[in-house]
Amino acid sequence: MEKVKLGSQGAIVSRMGLGCMGMSEFYGERNDQESAATILRALDLGINFLDTADTYGIGDNEELVGKTIRGRRDEVFLATKFANVRKKDDPTYWVISGKPEYVRSACDASLKRLGVDHIDLYYQHRVDPQTPIEETVGAMAELVKAGKVKYLGLSEASPSTIRRAHKVHPITALQTEYSLWERHIEAEILPSVRELGIGFVPYSPLGRGFLTGTIKPSELGANDYRAQRYPRTAGEALDKNQRLVERVRAIAAKRGLKPGQLALAWVMAKGNDIVPIPGTKRRTYLEENAAAADIKLSPSEVAELEAAVPIDEVAGDRYPAAALQMIDR
Repeated sequence: MEKVKLGSQGAIVSRMGLGCMGMSEFYGERNDQESAATILRALDLGINFLDTADTYGIGDNEELVGKTIRGRRDEVFLATKFANVRKKDDPTYWVISGKPEYVRSACDASLKRLGVDHIDLYYQHRVDPQTPIEETVGAMAELVKAGKVKYLGLSEASPSTIRRAHKVHPITALQTEYSLWERHIEAEILPSVRELGIGFVPYSPLGRGFLTGTIKPSELGANDYRAQRYPRTAGEALDKNQRLVERVRAIAAKRGLKPGQLALAWVMAKGNDIVPIPGTKRRTYLEENAAAADIKLSPSEVAELEAAVPIDEVAGDRYPAAALQMIDR
């Protein structure tokens, strides 16, 4: 797996990362044994960029990742996040915090769960509108000085917030949703981070798995949020969006590829400063995704895919109304 620069601060990561969220929550039943095997297989394939967060499984995902990489820590570029405050004894409790004291305590808690002495990339998962970004990033910068964190990141932040944060301490990466059917970052966010020398990390580059063309809503279990929470992947909107997926499938078939591989290749074709983190909890899909890093698309092929999935034909919002209030702030 090729290695690339993530931002201009010296971080080097694999051309593609591994999103670990679904291993512990949101996307159906857990299988920690297979998830651990998937993480180790990723390292074997040269994928060193692992992405987790304290909110995934309310700490469980960090513990899983930390335990799995314990004997191979030096092979891993480890990213985690803070800001989504949840309680295991109260599933309804969920608030955003960027308060300096919380930044410090959250980092210490993540280090303990991960079983490591430092975090390579520490993101603010969501921007706290009640706390000036300068205060939050100031506290994050203290973690860098203390040797607990190497690089800083933001997630789902607006261009103005990114610029303010970057003045306090260099931001290495921005993580925001980006895929064939979610391209809002192209207007202002992507040009802004490129101007500032900040790397871009797309999450959900496979449209929460639906751009693979393998997911049947009727087969999603009660623990899978995609059929319940996300407007784009439920009900009538999904029926409309499936037609877009079929177009991707047809184009992929002409090249002897899987739809998901083509969708990932499209994301990577948008620039070497873009490092997607497709998530999976199965080795089979991991290997399929990893193969996409070797697929090169011509400008005409990129244009063909974009014409097949016009943004104005994508049905439904990417988040429910309440969650939309917490992004691009």
